[in-house]
Amino acid sequence: MSKRQDIRNIAIIAHVDHGKTTLVDSIFQKTGAFRDNQQVNVRVLDSNPQERERGITIFSKNAAALYKDHKINIVDTPGHADFGGEVERILKMVDGVLLLVDAFEGPMPQTKFVLRKALELHLKPIVVINKIDRPQSDPVKVHDQVLDLFIALGADEDQLDFPYLFTSAKLGIAKYSMDDEDQDMSLLLDLIIKEIPPPDGDEDAGFQMLITTLDYNDYIGKIAIGRIHRGKVSPGNQLAVVTSEGVVGKGSVSRLFLFDKLQRIEAKEASAGDIIAIAGIPEANVGHTLAAVDAPELLESFEISKPTLSMLFSVNDSPFAGLEGKEVTSRKIRERLMKEVMTNVALSVEETESADTFRVSGRGELHLSVLIETMRREGYELAISRPEVIMHHDDDGTLLEPIEHVTIDIPDEYTGVIIEKMGRRKAEMTHMGTLRGGMVRLEFEIPTRGLIGYNLEFTTDTKGEGILSHVFYNYQPFKGKLPSRETGALVVSETGVCVAYALSNLEDRGTFFIAPNTRVYEGMVVGESTRGLDITLNVCKTKKLSNMRSSGTDESLRLTPPKILSMEQALEFINDDELLEVTPLSIRLRKKILDSNLRAKATKKANA
Repeated sequence: MSKRQDIRNIAIIAHVDHGKTTLVDSIFQKTGAFRDNQQVNVRVLDSNPQERERGITIFSKNAAALYKDHKINIVDTPGHADFGGEVERILKMVDGVLLLVDAFEGPMPQTKFVLRKALELHLKPIVVINKIDRPQSDPVKVHDQVLDLFIALGADEDQLDFPYLFTSAKLGIAKYSMDDEDQDMSLLLDLIIKEIPPPDGDEDAGFQMLITTLDYNDYIGKIAIGRIHRGKVSPGNQLAVVTSEGVVGKGSVSRLFLFDKLQRIEAKEASAGDIIAIAGIPEANVGHTLAAVDAPELLESFEISKPTLSMLFSVNDSPFAGLEGKEVTSRKIRERLMKEVMTNVALSVEETESADTFRVSGRGELHLSVLIETMRREGYELAISRPEVIMHHDDDGTLLEPIEHVTIDIPDEYTGVIIEKMGRRKAEMTHMGTLRGGMVRLEFEIPTRGLIGYNLEFTTDTKGEGILSHVFYNYQPFKGKLPSRETGALVVSETGVCVAYALSNLEDRGTFFIAPNTRVYEGMVVGESTRGLDITLNVCKTKKLSNMRSSGTDESLRLTPPKILSMEQALEFINDDELLEVTPLSIRLRKKILDSNLRAKATKKANA
């Protein structure tokens, strides 16, 4: 089988926030992808608004750089465990990986997850120890930790002899040893051309390509992205869609795209080794093979990890429904969810007994909250239930639940409280070690249920100084009941406008989530109670007016600022009897049963 010497296909894999996208910026700067006077955003590949706001990569991206007569196809993969479904597929279309590790934090859970996948596929790794400019970084120690990780994951001798570089993507410097002079990113590009094998592929055989990613365009329809395994393709060619069940569809290539720098460019032809995007095949799906009609042979596919968390998405039926959103009907919500499933293959959507409710399952809270945020920005109104973990039964009928591997980096003084809180949530400590700068690293195995609602508490307990990251580990026997939210909710008793006078008199009842002059309705949750039970209160009660003046009584009120919850914090806060109301302009918490009398009857019936 011949090799195309002018192409290198490589994926950048790393834990979240270790500098993948910044490294791609440095590579593009070095290869002249931008004009000298061109205004360039930081993290050019983070093109989605949510990616720029959250500072993380959510969707894998394809780009290409030209260097010394070679085309380097770069795939930027998400670093957060919730988007691991993207990474697993991407590794199928590259010949090597850049494993990026932070010079201070070292290998983290997601690093281990993606590296294991890469080693199983026998991909050539290049280790890049990034952020060497960070205070208290220890690049040499991190290199040793990476070697230990390779050994622990069962790497073969060839993989253990990995090439490595020390870099600061932010400053655009690279070097082979910490004692060397600073050089630029050409060191890394030379290493990629030297170490990453060129792609195999017989250009004269029948066309064959495994679909690893899908995109959708309203004008040209479904777009299948993958690497050509063999053969050539041009617009107008007839292709067959092949699965394990045989040929399931046929279509004609209407548009063919190659990747150049940050854009897709239309091409007249592409051949083995190229990463391409094809439009015009409606039956194409992730994991399917596109092949020549006269030789419809199947390529080895991959298994997409199953979702671990689900939520109910339903039509918003609150008293304020339809006031802020454009898309409010179940038909519109269903259409949008089905469109999402086309491209987001780690997601699944099921119909429920109610025509207005859909069960949406994904890889984690962040995975689902990104979808909710996208939908609300598009004008949808939704009511979202509390996240639930997806249980399984083994062959003996034992109930199994998903377990996460959690890594926590915290200042030493918070160790006791974190170990206590994790223990309460049925976590088992697997490792404890010290880092530089008075930091401690704790590792746990914890039921996924135990992490729902914990982020907010963790941030408070560590005063914002702790870092918590987790990745799916395996399924284990059900660990028993976990403690639920320890505090109750402050619930509104009547519809109206919240006033400062009422809030000032009720401040001792708990922490409020709303400011004065906010419109509220009966059954809406407006705060967190100081006690372990729900408190119904009237936040619309105004001061009674009289015709008498008295000194000092009309002084301006001083209120504690409200605690404004983000989408993820609101999802973590709600209990089983509560919903999150999401509209383009607002995020509201509410009880499922709005009427206080009916709610009391339902609670009494449930406890009976």
